[in-house]
Amino acid sequence: MMIAFPSTRSWFLAFCLLSACAIRALSDDTAYSKSLLKFKRSLTNTTMLVNWNDPTDKLCSWNTPIWTGCLCLNDSFVGLRLEGMGLGGKIDIDSLSEVPLFSLSVMNNNFSGPFPSDINKLGKLRSLYLGYNRFSGEIPDDAFSGMKPIRKIVLNNNFFDGKIPMSLLKLPRLVGLELQNNEFEGRIPDFWQANLTVNFSNNKLEGPIPATLSHQNASSFSGNALCGLPLSPCKPRKSITKIALILTIVLGIALAAFIILLFISRRRSKPLKYSKSVDSFHMEEPTYSKGEKPYKNAEHGKLYFVRKDGERFELEELLRASAEVLGSGSFGSSYKAVLFSGQSYVVRRFRQMSNVGKEEFYEHMRRIGRLSHPNILSLVAFYYRKEEKLLITDFVENGSLASHLHGKRNSNQPGLDWPTRLRIIKGVARGLAYLYKELPTITLPHGHLKSSNVLLNSTYEPILADYALVPVINKDHAQQFMVAYKSPESTQNDRVTRNTDVWSLGILILELLTGRFPANYLKQGRGPSADLATWVNSVVREEWTGEVFDKDMNLARNCEGQMLRLLKIGMCCCEWNVEKRWDLREAVEKIEELKERDSDDDYSSYASEGDLYSSRALTDDDFSFSRT
Repeated sequence: MMIAFPSTRSWFLAFCLLSACAIRALSDDTAYSKSLLKFKRSLTNTTMLVNWNDPTDKLCSWNTPIWTGCLCLNDSFVGLRLEGMGLGGKIDIDSLSEVPLFSLSVMNNNFSGPFPSDINKLGKLRSLYLGYNRFSGEIPDDAFSGMKPIRKIVLNNNFFDGKIPMSLLKLPRLVGLELQNNEFEGRIPDFWQANLTVNFSNNKLEGPIPATLSHQNASSFSGNALCGLPLSPCKPRKSITKIALILTIVLGIALAAFIILLFISRRRSKPLKYSKSVDSFHMEEPTYSKGEKPYKNAEHGKLYFVRKDGERFELEELLRASAEVLGSGSFGSSYKAVLFSGQSYVVRRFRQMSNVGKEEFYEHMRRIGRLSHPNILSLVAFYYRKEEKLLITDFVENGSLASHLHGKRNSNQPGLDWPTRLRIIKGVARGLAYLYKELPTITLPHGHLKSSNVLLNSTYEPILADYALVPVINKDHAQQFMVAYKSPESTQNDRVTRNTDVWSLGILILELLTGRFPANYLKQGRGPSADLATWVNSVVREEWTGEVFDKDMNLARNCEGQMLRLLKIGMCCCEWNVEKRWDLREAVEKIEELKERDSDDDYSSYASEGDLYSSRALTDDDFSFSRT
C-alpha cells in the first residue's frame, strides 16, 4: 500500500494558514483581555483576580487559562468561571459583550441588586450561572429575548420575586432551568422544550403544574402551593354560588347562637367572678422528663444559645443591628453584625442544610457548642428553620489566612514572615487535634480545612472555622464544594476517611510555605484536577530551586532547615495512598518539634552541599510517596 505525502507546496500553504490563525488569535486575545480588564474594574473585592493585570496577547496556553477564572476550549478563550471569590459590584454586560462568551458563572459570590440588565447582549451564551448571590427584584419579562443558543440558566438561591419571565419560553435549546430558593410567584408557564429539566422548589408559586412538566421529579416543585402531577391532584374549584350559599348558612347559625347566648346571660342573677385575677396569672417554665429534648417546644423564630457565658440577645436585635457583608462562600453569605452593646458577631446563613431533621440538627449544634479551645472558633448561638439556618459566632478582627497570603497589601505592610507562619501552622495542628479528640465518631472532624477557614486574631493566633459541618450539610452540596471531597481518595474511590483531613492539612502547609493558591479549590465537584502537591512534588523531583518558598517570608539561611522539615511534613500529609499517609498524631508531633531557627545539625541533615538555592536540598528518599 502506498502512502501519499503532502507536497512541499501543501505544507507551506498549511503553515501559512496556521500562522495567520495564530496571529489573529493573538490579536483577538489582546482585545479580549482589555475588555476583561474593563469588566474587572466594575467589580469589588477582586483579590482573587490578582493576575488580571495588563492586557495579554494570550489568554490560553495549551488549553490552560493564563488568567484565573477563564475557560479555554481548543486553546481558545470561551468563558468565565468566577465562583466563590467574594466578588461584588456590578456585572458590566457591555464589556462582556465584547468577548466570545459561551459560558458565564459568578456563583457563590456577593452580587446584589436587580437582575443584570441587557443580559441578552451576550448573544453567544450557552450557559448562565448566577446562583448563590443576593440578586433581588423582578426579572423583566423580555430579559432572555433573542438568546436562542442558551442551554442552561441557573438563578437559584437569590431573592428574585415576581413572575417567571415569559421570554424563557422562546429559548429552543434550553435543557436546564434552576430557579429554586427564590420568591417567584404566580403560575408556572407552559414550558414546551422537549428535554428540559427544571427546579422550582421553595418559591411562592401556585396553581397547576403544566402537563409538559409532569414527568419531572416531585422535589423540583416542593415548597410551593402547586398541584397536579408529579404532585397531588388539584382539587376542583367550587362555584361562587355554592360558596355564597355556605357562607349564608354559617353566618345565620352564628347569629342565632349569639342571640341565644345573649338571652341566657341576661337571665343570670349574679355576674361571674374569676377565682384568680388576671394580674396574678403567670406561665410557669416547662419541665422536661429524662431524655426529652428541650427544643421540641422552642418558639419559632428564637435564637438558641449554646454558649453559657456572654450576652443574650433576640433575633430581632440581630436583624436591626448595623451589618456589613463579609463575603459569600460555598455555604452561603456571612455578615458582621454590631449590636447596640458594641459587641460584634458574625452571622452565617446556610441554605444547604435542608435534608437534616430538627432534632438531629439541634443535637449536633449543641455538641459543637460544647467545644472550647484557643484555636477553635466557638459557636455562640444558632437559628433553625427548615429552609435555612443561621450560625452566630464571635467576630475575629484580623481576617483569614487566605486574605493575608493572597490579598493585596499596602506597600508598607509586610508579608507573613517564617516565625508567624510557623506559629500559625502549629495552632492549626493543635486545633485539628482537639477536634479529632472531641469528635471521635465523626469521619471528618473538620471536613473543610483551607486557608479561608483559618482566621487570625490580633496576635496572628489561628482560629479554625467551618468545622464539623459534614453531618448537617446536604451531601450533594458537600461533595461539590467541601475541601475534603477534593482529596485523592474521594476523587478516585468515592470515599473519605479520618485521614482525609490530614490531606487538607498537608495542602494548607504547602500553601503556607509557597504562597500559591491551591487551584483545585476553585473546581466544583470531585473530578480530578492538578493540585498544589503535584506542583511541589515536580519541583522537588526535577529541579530544586528556591522558587518553592514564598519570597514574602523574608528567607534567612538560619531557618531553611526548619522550613524544609515542614515542607516534608506537608508532602507526607499529602500522600495519595491513604494507607501510606501520615496520621494526624504523627503529623502534629512532627510539627510541634519545629523551631524558628536551625542549629547546625538541623541544616546539615537536609542540605548536602552549598546553600538551598544552589543544590538539590531534598532527595527522592525524603519524599517517597506514590500516586497509586
